Amino acid sequence: MALTSDRRYPSVDDLRTRARQRIPGFVFDFLDGGCNDDVNLRKNTADIRQVELRPRYLQPHADADLRCELFGRVYAAPFGISPIGLQGLIWPGAAEILARAAVDHALPFILSTCTTASIETIGGITAGDFWFQLYNPVDPVVRADLLDRAEAAGCQVLVLLADVPTFGYRPRDIRNGLAVPPRLTMRTVVQMACRPRWGLETLSRGQPTFATLRKYMPRDLDMRQLGAFMNRTFSGRLSGDAIAAIRDRWKGRLVLKGVATEEDVEVAISRGVDGIIVSNHGGRQLDAGQSSIRALEPIVRRFAGRTRIMLDSGLRGGPDIARALASGAEFTFLGRAFMFGVAALGQAGGNHTVSILQTQLKQVMEQIGCDRIADLPGHLVGATDLPPSRNTNSDTP
Repeated sequence: MALTSDRRYPSVDDLRTRARQRIPGFVFDFLDGGCNDDVNLRKNTADIRQVELRPRYLQPHADADLRCELFGRVYAAPFGISPIGLQGLIWPGAAEILARAAVDHALPFILSTCTTASIETIGGITAGDFWFQLYNPVDPVVRADLLDRAEAAGCQVLVLLADVPTFGYRPRDIRNGLAVPPRLTMRTVVQMACRPRWGLETLSRGQPTFATLRKYMPRDLDMRQLGAFMNRTFSGRLSGDAIAAIRDRWKGRLVLKGVATEEDVEVAISRGVDGIIVSNHGGRQLDAGQSSIRALEPIVRRFAGRTRIMLDSGLRGGPDIARALASGAEFTFLGRAFMFGVAALGQAGGNHTVSILQTQLKQVMEQIGCDRIADLPGHLVGATDLPPSRNTNSDTP
């Protein structure tokens, strides 16, 4: 089993190293950093890697099948592309590059409300086969307009974001004075001058903007002003009633992202969501919280079979995906991994990252003797009391 693309970068860590060499320091800090002291950022991956799998070397084994059913759609692998804000600042055209990669490889792509490609642009690239993450606006007129635009673009799944009731406190971005477009200080000018390819690509595409939000926001906000705008416009903390109102309005699939407790899952299910994504926003919002995998465990025990349970935050490779699926997640999403790929390799970055993850995941499954994604929980060390996957006895992959 070997990579089908660039062999110089066989892992996400290799892509991260190359990305750091290709983009300005203040941009890399934005992508790579968490909030406060980065405690939960580091804990996310560290805790996932405490999960152990047991191999069955002498059992019959067919070729590992990565296909996975979710919401009536069979995807080529059990992972998708997480929403990330300001993607075009990290690498020009990044959202579009990743949307095309998702289409090419039959994977789900989630567009962020706060990124640099519009709902309409991604709808065109994907022919409507995309998901949209909605920051819940305070203004019902803005909310209705965003939902109308997502529906008109063909969005298949609406993802409500629960874990950003306030703008994250991120010291790296504060020190860097991060702004969109970038503020021209001596420090940022030097950093941009040292990354000429990034600068040329940015010049060729024009300054990044919040393409979906542009019609609702003032121009040329720095990060302090952006934080105030986000808190003012999207600080409509979600509640059961708010979810129910959106459920009544949205006719497609509805997923709640940023769930970390059994209590919140119970409320979400009672209001009609079709699935949840257990996530802590990649460690960018609450440094004192649990890691995503630790939050997942009790949720799976209580709610497996009642709703579709997915995981985001902390995944950096195929073995991490296998660990998450073995722990009871039915699907996974990765954000930074894909952005490292695009920042490292430009147009080829999305496809190469998919190739890495698929190759690594299949190798793990072949090694432990697992035929199907739905069978991974049976390989979890100490998993005798884990509920079976909802797909275990079905005819779907």
